Amino acid sequence: MGCGTKEPKITQLCLAAIQRLMSHEVVSETAAGNIINMLWQLMENSLEELKLLQTVLVLLTTNTVVHDEALSKAIVLCFRLHFTKDNITNNTAAATVRQVVTVVFERMVAEDERHRDIIEQPILVQGNSNRRSVSTLKPCAKDAYMLFQDLCQLVNADAPYWLVGMTEMTRTFGLELLESVLNDFPQVFLQHQEFSFLLKERVCPLVIKLFSPNIKFRQGSSTSSSPAPVEKPYFPICMRLLRVVSVLIKQFYSLLVTECEIFLSLLVKFLDADKPQWLRAVAVESIHRFCVQPQLLRSFCQSYDMKQHSTKVFRDIVNALGSFIQSLFLVPPTGNPATSNQAGNNNLGGSVSAPANSGMVGIGGGVTLLPAFEYRGTWIPILTITVQGSAKATYLEMLDKVEPPTIPEGYAMSVAFHCLLDLVRGITSMIEGELGEVETECQTTTEEASSPTQSSEQQDLQSTSDQMDKEIVSRAVWEEMVNACWCGLLAALSLLLDASTDEAATENILKAELTMAALCGRLGLVTSRDAFITAICKGSLPPHYALTVLNTTTAATLSNKSYSVQGQSVMMISPSSESHQQVVAVGQPLAVQPQGTVMLTSKNIQCMRTLLNLAHCHGAVLGTSWQLVLATLQHLVWILGLKPSSGGALKPGRAVEGPSTVLTTAVMTDLPVISNILSRLFESSQYLDDVSLHHLINALCSLSLEAMDMAYGNNKEPSLFAVAKLLETGLVNMHRIEILWRPLTGHLLEVCQHPNSRMREWGAEALTSLIKAGLTFNHDPPLSQNQRLQLLLLNPLKEMSNINHPDIRLKQLECVLQILQSQGDSLGPGWPLVLGVMGAIRNDQGESLIRTAFQCLQLVVTDFLPTMPCTCLQIVVDVAGSFGLHNQELNISLTSIGLLWNISDYFFQRGETIEKELNKEEAAQQKQAEEKGVVLNRPFHPAPPFDCLWLCLYAKLGELCVDPRPAVRKSAGQTLFSTIGAHGTLLQHSTWHTVIWKVLFHLLDRVRESSTTADKEKIESGGGNILIHHSRDTAEKQWAETWVLTLAGVARIFNTRRYLLQPLGDFSRAWDVLLDHIQSAALSKNNEVSLAALKSFQEILQIVSPVRDSDKPETPPVVNVPVPVLIGPISGMSRPFVRTDSIGERLGRYSSSEPPIVTDELEDLNLWWAAWNTWYRIGSESTKPPVTFDKLTFIPSQPFLTALIQIFPALYQHIKTGFNMDDLQKLGVILHSAISVPISSDASPFILPSYTEAVLTSLQEAVLTALDVLQKAICVGPENMQIMYPAIFDQLLAFVEFSCKPPQYGQLETKHIANAKYNQIQLFAPAEWVALNYVPFAERSLEVVVDLYQKTACHKAVVNEKVLQYIIKTLRVPLSLKYSCPSESTWKLAVSSLLKVLSIGLPVARQHASSGKFDSMWPELANTFEDFLFTKSIPPDNLSIQEFQRNENIDVEVVQLISNEILPYANFIPKEFVGQIMTMLNKGSIHSQSSSFTEAEIDIRLREEFSKMCFETLLQFSFSNKVTTPQEGYISRMALSVLLKRSQDVLHRYIEDERLSGKCPLPRQQVTEIIFVLKAVSTLIDSLKKTQPENVDGNTWAQVIALYPTLVECITCSSSEVCSALKEALVPFKDFMQPPASRVQNGES
Repeated sequence: MGCGTKEPKITQLCLAAIQRLMSHEVVSETAAGNIINMLWQLMENSLEELKLLQTVLVLLTTNTVVHDEALSKAIVLCFRLHFTKDNITNNTAAATVRQVVTVVFERMVAEDERHRDIIEQPILVQGNSNRRSVSTLKPCAKDAYMLFQDLCQLVNADAPYWLVGMTEMTRTFGLELLESVLNDFPQVFLQHQEFSFLLKERVCPLVIKLFSPNIKFRQGSSTSSSPAPVEKPYFPICMRLLRVVSVLIKQFYSLLVTECEIFLSLLVKFLDADKPQWLRAVAVESIHRFCVQPQLLRSFCQSYDMKQHSTKVFRDIVNALGSFIQSLFLVPPTGNPATSNQAGNNNLGGSVSAPANSGMVGIGGGVTLLPAFEYRGTWIPILTITVQGSAKATYLEMLDKVEPPTIPEGYAMSVAFHCLLDLVRGITSMIEGELGEVETECQTTTEEASSPTQSSEQQDLQSTSDQMDKEIVSRAVWEEMVNACWCGLLAALSLLLDASTDEAATENILKAELTMAALCGRLGLVTSRDAFITAICKGSLPPHYALTVLNTTTAATLSNKSYSVQGQSVMMISPSSESHQQVVAVGQPLAVQPQGTVMLTSKNIQCMRTLLNLAHCHGAVLGTSWQLVLATLQHLVWILGLKPSSGGALKPGRAVEGPSTVLTTAVMTDLPVISNILSRLFESSQYLDDVSLHHLINALCSLSLEAMDMAYGNNKEPSLFAVAKLLETGLVNMHRIEILWRPLTGHLLEVCQHPNSRMREWGAEALTSLIKAGLTFNHDPPLSQNQRLQLLLLNPLKEMSNINHPDIRLKQLECVLQILQSQGDSLGPGWPLVLGVMGAIRNDQGESLIRTAFQCLQLVVTDFLPTMPCTCLQIVVDVAGSFGLHNQELNISLTSIGLLWNISDYFFQRGETIEKELNKEEAAQQKQAEEKGVVLNRPFHPAPPFDCLWLCLYAKLGELCVDPRPAVRKSAGQTLFSTIGAHGTLLQHSTWHTVIWKVLFHLLDRVRESSTTADKEKIESGGGNILIHHSRDTAEKQWAETWVLTLAGVARIFNTRRYLLQPLGDFSRAWDVLLDHIQSAALSKNNEVSLAALKSFQEILQIVSPVRDSDKPETPPVVNVPVPVLIGPISGMSRPFVRTDSIGERLGRYSSSEPPIVTDELEDLNLWWAAWNTWYRIGSESTKPPVTFDKLTFIPSQPFLTALIQIFPALYQHIKTGFNMDDLQKLGVILHSAISVPISSDASPFILPSYTEAVLTSLQEAVLTALDVLQKAICVGPENMQIMYPAIFDQLLAFVEFSCKPPQYGQLETKHIANAKYNQIQLFAPAEWVALNYVPFAERSLEVVVDLYQKTACHKAVVNEKVLQYIIKTLRVPLSLKYSCPSESTWKLAVSSLLKVLSIGLPVARQHASSGKFDSMWPELANTFEDFLFTKSIPPDNLSIQEFQRNENIDVEVVQLISNEILPYANFIPKEFVGQIMTMLNKGSIHSQSSSFTEAEIDIRLREEFSKMCFETLLQFSFSNKVTTPQEGYISRMALSVLLKRSQDVLHRYIEDERLSGKCPLPRQQVTEIIFVLKAVSTLIDSLKKTQPENVDGNTWAQVIALYPTLVECITCSSSEVCSALKEALVPFKDFMQPPASRVQNGES
């Protein structure tokens, strides 16, 4: 009533009273109705509007009495007030309306609460039931329903049903109310079908209808193009609609599936580039609201994307966001001039260019850079809009704005960016959470399932299967969600990553990509996982970096194609994102041909850290993507210049790595961290499961293969990342090394074969480090019990031997050396492998390799022989032998031979233990072989294993004995023979057979072959500056030394071990072979060899026959048996031998209890005769003169021949019993040939001190000794031997002839020794061959002949074989030559010998005169006298007078012999002979003139004495004997008359010439002749006086006297010499001056 007054004051008071009443809840329903009516009137009168609103509010909120019409009236009242002109009233009314609406619905909620306990049957609502069918609703609900329905009507601009009296209404307000109801009371709609129906039937169509202007509108399209003008979108409505949609989707998605699909599609459309900027911003805000609700997104996915024939809504949303972001970069938003392109650039130049200079950030201090995205010149700042994970919108809340707001630059981008981040965060956390649950449930159920309780098993299985189904369903959803969104996400995130200039933003993007990659990995979605990883990888690398791995992946191509933008600024070299990034490093790209350098920005480093993080935390799900990750890391590491260090960790390379790498301090501090993370990444591989680990290894291997391909054909630094990391991975996974060892080492072995040295080096480094680590690792069970593993670990070491690169082999060997030093004691079954590695080093592999390998071997031999299995000893021998054969380094070869000696020593000392172990092993192998049915095959098989070991050693040394290098051969030969000598006693007796045939003779064969084929070229110097002695300066000479050594060694073994060898059975065959070798060596064309062969021959001939039983020593066997090379007596050895077949026993066999096997004499003789035959063959072959001669003709040396001949006496002692004439003949031939061999002029000074000394060479001595031995043997021998005398004489006489006629050696021209120019021997001049001075030898032979003849003159054989005749015949030669003899002594000796021989021989001859055996001797003798006395040779000019007289005396002696020994026995002597003698004497008496003397000497030179002697003998023989036959007297008379006649003629001629010549002196000869004649006359007269007068014929006297007048005529001659001779001739005539006696008596006066 009070209010009815319409007086303001009263009204105010009344309203206050009413309010107070209401607040005390004393108003009834009707009262309430009245109050409302009263308020209505007030309202209509526009009174106290604010109070009215207050009252209505109090009325409705304090109680629930107002219903239905009253309520509607109250609400309408508020609405009416809202639309007044007064602002305050307006706003208050709006607030009241909102509150009232809320109250209405709160009442309904309360009502529902009250009735909740009463379970009511819901009445089904027909699909198209009447709008007003609200009969089922309770009162409050009915009000709410009516109110909501009318709100829809109003918004739709229709008349309300319930809110009667509405005058006007705005859509914006209506939409706000709708939104608040929907947002605040979702349960109402969800619980009551009536309300749901309203939603479906009224709200959704309404929204869709109101959206239409927005959908149709295209910004910038001209109106003319469309037929009807398009309504422009209206911001307030549009924004409120979006809010409603958000609520609908958020709260009632489950009810409005189809409608939501439409709404979402609309939202997506609103993001299009041609929509107004504000619309796009608001749409993005709406989408952001969903993005923070992963469960909602999940429902989208399930409801749409997973259904067939349905829009892929979830995918569209994500893709739309992507496109939206991309469009923002392309179309600069209008209305903001700063970002239009041209202005933008200038603007950027002003405000943003400073920070582009990387140094200014931070240093400038004041300059800070706005976080922003920049892409291709478009710069969009990033605004901080919401807290992560909540969608707080800005423009969706601008309910008071009517005009569309200006959207700040970058706002939409920032929201879209956050949408993406929240989307990723939501999805991943949701799915990973669920995955985690599933996995834990699975674990628990499987654990339960495996528990032993029987009863629960069924239900467990049940639950497991349910769970499986559930998981399959969930997994499908998860996979679909990821599949739907990954492409769009990736595209957007990649673009943003490229554009981001803010570290925080970049971090967020990378985090999103990382979580997606990990999620895809966990779900096993390979493509998407790889795509995200690729994106991160690309981000890590410089722009446009060519990396094949990344470019080939599908994901990359996908994202590139769909979002690449063509035709934008072509001028830019790379995305402009670079300009805002701080460049932190410049490096070389890893490519085959690096062009220029590449720059790394801090963003790249950030991406790299993300990548490391990904690999570190999610390695298990990376699978094949390891390849991408590692490839990228490899490139980054390369660009940053990190290089592998030991153990595979990467360390920053030195600055030296090249001018191209520039690192800022910022990144320098980062590097150690990065390197550390990298290492930790691979350390964490130990926590990966086996499959993941294999993925990692495979990736590293293929990466490494690429690096290898790249490094082919060039020598630049390769990328070692993969190799280093393989090493690191191997090292940390040592506990399960078996599963990855084969792929790992297999690959590293390939790396080791790479042509690039740095690459190889690291491959080898990695491989050897792994092997060493593997061997030192504490495996379980330990390696000693796990031989398979040990061999597995060592195998790659062996495989490295197949690689030819020396640097790799060096690493391999260094590794072996280290293994030996650290693990040598525990290698066990690994020994063959390790030794194999050393043995695999080939000759051509360089010195340092061989040296290192050899070092290993030395270590083995010195330290590890006792620890290795005995079966490996043979390998050690082989390896040591192979080092001997290497020709790189002589010292190594020689040392290795030393090692073989040490090894043999070790065998000797540890003989017993080795033998036991080998026998055990042998037995085991034998058994295996029998089981398999194969024959056991090992070298030297039948011998026992320990002996085989020795034989292998000998065989190795044998090979070394024929090495090409002389020093090696020498050393090996000495070692072989020493070891056989020192340790041979350990061998079983039967094994000696093998030693002789397979080792020694085999060696001799090879040496002989090599020596005979060796090169004769001169070797200039021995490498370096070593001079080679001329005796070793050809290969042939060097081989000669080897042959010598070998032959001597074998001979020595035959000599010293004969007691072992002879009982072997085929000793005689062996003996023959040895003799054959001696023979071929002796006949080799090398003095050194041939001489040594003879020495060996001598050695084996001095062999004592085995001890006979008769003279067997009684001493204990051990010490006394001749085992020449036993070191110390065996009994004294520190360790007694207990071998079953100990040395003592073996020796005992030969000299104790039973006698040694005495080889029967016959066999012994056979051996000697074999030796004689060999000797004969050597002698006859070596001394036979060659057919043709040239510079290279070989002529045996004197020492050789001497040695050869010296062998004979010793040999003869053994064969004399069977030595016959034939053999003597053979011997003679050899002696003769040997003596004939000339010597070279180089050698002559050494063999003959000088020509003048009459010395015998040792060869000549030897020959004479040999004959002497024979002669003595014949002397004491049986009769039948004595027939050999003549043969010996023959031989000796042949030698005597050499005095005048040196023997010819074939066709060889020799110089006489006196002419040899040995005083100026020129090196290298062709040698001249010099015949020896045979005179002393011949003379000695002659003495021997005389001696022998004196002993044997009367011997029957000597007489019968006419020895004397031959002696004379031989002597005739030097005698006839006389002064022409090479040596004066010869004819003098010949004369004296002749005289001696004749003094013995003539009586014998006279004795046998009747037998006629000497008939042929006399003429020979006569001729000899003749030739000697009247020699044709002229005495030399320098002969002194004394000499001449001495020589004359010799002639006189001969004449005396004739007068004493021959003439007195004329009757026993053939007449012819006597006649010859007479003639000769006759001749001597006058013809002995000699010409060419000075006048002073003439009287002496005429051999007066000789003539006298001849005369005297002649005359004595003529006159003194009673002439037995007239013939004889006639001969002598004839002789005299001839003589006198001759004198007469000479004198006459002289006188004539003298007269004619006048003053000229006569020729010298004539004067000489006359003088001689005069002397002869005086001699004759003397002789006649001495003779008995009756013997002188009267005629003779007459002739003498008749000379007188002629003599007188000569007085006038002018020559004083003639005068003095004349005087002498005239004086004897005084005897004729007396008248004859008869005359005196007749006429005496």
